[in-house]
Amino acid sequence: MSRPPRIPGFSYKGCYRYFLTFCTFRRHHFFIDATTVSNTLTQFRQTSQREGFEILAYCFMPDHTHELVEGLHESADLRRFCKLAKQRSGGVHARSGRGPLWQEGYYDRVLRDGEDIRQVARYILNNPIRAGLVNTPADYPYLGSDRWTVAELVESQQ
Repeated sequence: MSRPPRIPGFSYKGCYRYFLTFCTFRRHHFFIDATTVSNTLTQFRQTSQREGFEILAYCFMPDHTHELVEGLHESADLRRFCKLAKQRSGGVHARSGRGPLWQEGYYDRVLRDGEDIRQVARYILNNPIRAGLVNTPADYPYLGSDRWTVAELVESQQ
């Protein structure tokens, strides 16, 4: 995967919100396995706490994951968070004998001031519906939020 374009002059540090997508190595369906999802989410959560981020929403699709994260202080560094989260989760995966977990790079979108973060979170949680995997977010086991319940997000769209 070639490097995605970055915003020229933007440091990717501070109290910003980001919509992230990480793809699995060769788009393998690693995230159909509950243990792989659990291990990866644990590493992402630990890294987010250490690096000053909150995971506002996440969804593990079979071959990629979407994350909505927010920097909690001015020194929160998105590039460092992404690098460490992928290294740590990839290391756990590799030690299980399953080889590399991630493609190189990731996709990010910086959310604009005033952009409705609940709407972006709902978009992430509705990904399995759009893919035809389930009928409601509550039916999909590999999504959630560290700020809201799935029910709160789904109800707020009605």
